[in-house]
Amino acid sequence: MNVLQLEQIQHFAVTANQMAEIEARVFAAGMPVAALMEKVGGLLAQRIQALYPRSQASHIGILVGPGHNGGDALVVARELHFRGYKVTLYQPLTKLKQLTDHHAQYAASLGIPCSDQFTALETCDLLIDGLFGYGLTRALEGAIADAINQINQWTQPILSIDLPSGIHTDTGEALGTAVRADRTFCLGLWKLAFLQDQALKYIGTAELIDIDLPLAEIQTVLGTSEVHRITAKTAIAPLSIARSPTTHKYKQGHLLLICGSRQYMGAAVLTSLAARASGVGMLSIAVPESLKSILIAQLPDALTLGCVEDESGAIAQLPDETDLSKYSVIACGPGLTQNADSVVEQVLASDRPLVLDADGLNILANQARMPQIAQRQAPTILTPHPGEFKRLFPNLGEQLGDRITAVRSAAQQSKAVVLLKGARVAIANSQGIVWVNPESTPALARGGSGDVLTGLLGGLLAQAIAHSTSAEAIVQTATWWHAQAGIQAAQERTEFGVDAHTLTQFLIPTLRSHLERL
Repeated sequence: MNVLQLEQIQHFAVTANQMAEIEARVFAAGMPVAALMEKVGGLLAQRIQALYPRSQASHIGILVGPGHNGGDALVVARELHFRGYKVTLYQPLTKLKQLTDHHAQYAASLGIPCSDQFTALETCDLLIDGLFGYGLTRALEGAIADAINQINQWTQPILSIDLPSGIHTDTGEALGTAVRADRTFCLGLWKLAFLQDQALKYIGTAELIDIDLPLAEIQTVLGTSEVHRITAKTAIAPLSIARSPTTHKYKQGHLLLICGSRQYMGAAVLTSLAARASGVGMLSIAVPESLKSILIAQLPDALTLGCVEDESGAIAQLPDETDLSKYSVIACGPGLTQNADSVVEQVLASDRPLVLDADGLNILANQARMPQIAQRQAPTILTPHPGEFKRLFPNLGEQLGDRITAVRSAAQQSKAVVLLKGARVAIANSQGIVWVNPESTPALARGGSGDVLTGLLGGLLAQAIAHSTSAEAIVQTATWWHAQAGIQAAQERTEFGVDAHTLTQFLIPTLRSHLERL
């Protein structure tokens, strides 16, 4: 597959049914099942040898299942045996698919030892999981479940083929139990499980193994795919990096941030610093009057609006002269407290594109104002974490295990673009299309990280509106940029050193480093 096609398949994420249909079309076109299995097994053996040369792992244990995942594992076993590794097989089930059974017979003829007891693998240096692949829907139980639970307690590295055995292909749920892999080789196309938070602790490092599935067959089955992986190329594409030599600040968008309170002063600063890093042409910040001097000191280039505040230090109302129609975008919520309900009501009634986060969302939920979101004509972006999501969409809270389904349902229900925070941020629009950011870092699990995302998103969206770029595209860009800044900061400072203020300082260097690679 050429480089362009490889880039294209990186965007796709498929269900078990879609993967089965793609494979069926390939086989119907004349590709022998046995030939594809040989190809997969050969590629895996080559990759495993590169990762674990015999000097590091001379004895390899392989878990063999009854289906074609087990067949792939047996081809790997044979190839590693030929390359001088000592190989031991654990085959808990005697009834195998025909092709898998043929490979098992050949492995036996080569003298590769096989046992129905998992303890035969206890002294191996490395384990390869080929028990079950995509399409598993029943819970693992009995002796196999017990074996997996015991193997998970061992210290050897585990490599899974396609999916860790026991993981549901679409939802990422562990069906009873599942192998906890250190690395998973996803075959052909990314499966939805790799984008689900609940699967991440089982998957380990994820790696796509290209097996040359014809792009035409993939596109025929997927059509206009409803689930997309965000990549660097797609994330950077909407950014107006090269500006016209005759542009001016008002052509680069005007963002109004409404944020902060006496209780949460830092939220206003963090949101504003991130908005400034977005490159927005004009930045106005509405904060309680008592915070005005702090914001001016931190961001002298912004227009700071001091607002009347109540006795708690929350914004009571925007200045009387505020004309919301002059702003390209409004971002509202970080640090407001729930006492600022009248301000949220005012921005909801405006005709401006709107980003709502944090207490903006809490006010929305507590005052049952969600129906107003669906009635808004301008783009509306909601950015909840799981707790806020449950308050906004109480009828969808039980779906959060399957975040892709949950965020799609929320966007269709609210008619908004919904960004569901988590280890794998999921974004959906009202048409039911979902985008997931496949890379992030636990370093972002810090207070204020969400404020940074809101500021960055607001600033980018203000520029996008000025250049007629879709809101959905910009939400993807902001999500990817925010995560990549966290990753780069963690690489330099460790996961413990990425506070929200530091994160804002990595936004521009991160973007620059990615632009240099393109």
